[in-house]
Amino acid sequence: MKPIAPTDVLWVRTLWIGALVAVSAWLTATYMCIVPFAALGVAAAMTLSGRQALVCTTAVWLANQAAGFGFMGYPWTLNTIGWGAAIGVAAVGGTLAAQWLLRRLAGLRSSVQTAIAFVIAFGVYQSALYGAAVAVLGGTAAFAPGIIVQVLGVNLAALVGLWGLNQLLTVAFSSYRRRVSAAPARFA
Repeated sequence: MKPIAPTDVLWVRTLWIGALVAVSAWLTATYMCIVPFAALGVAAAMTLSGRQALVCTTAVWLANQAAGFGFMGYPWTLNTIGWGAAIGVAAVGGTLAAQWLLRRLAGLRSSVQTAIAFVIAFGVYQSALYGAAVAVLGGTAAFAPGIIVQVLGVNLAALVGLWGLNQLLTVAFSSYRRRVSAAPARFA
């Protein structure tokens, strides 16, 4: 995945962050408890500045929580709220891990960076959730190998889809830039 060029253009960056948030809300409604926060965190880490990626990850998590509690009827119990907080911490942790790794792999091809960052982000995300389950929240049965493989599959599919969306937006922005720069100047 490469950054949408250039991400310093406010409307392009806003469109990308909005797309990630919308994807999160849609995936929450579609897969209920399997939102690909690792894939979303890697996409944010690879395409946005460090601070922007963390803001985006937080916005994605908030969209997930709003969809869950607001539209899907998640129960307002201490355990459910605790899981929501744990998911937010794990999502930010996965994004931070991806950012850290990407700084160290700056010389590698984008596809290699993406793959390694995804493995690390997924591992950090799942480990943080498992730690929360073991330490406080319970529910370790959700970490059975078959379920982890399903979560991994959703994350991989989301990462591929986000890469495609990124490429589409990059092409659209490049086309827009060419049209704007080729247009004759108009004087009133």
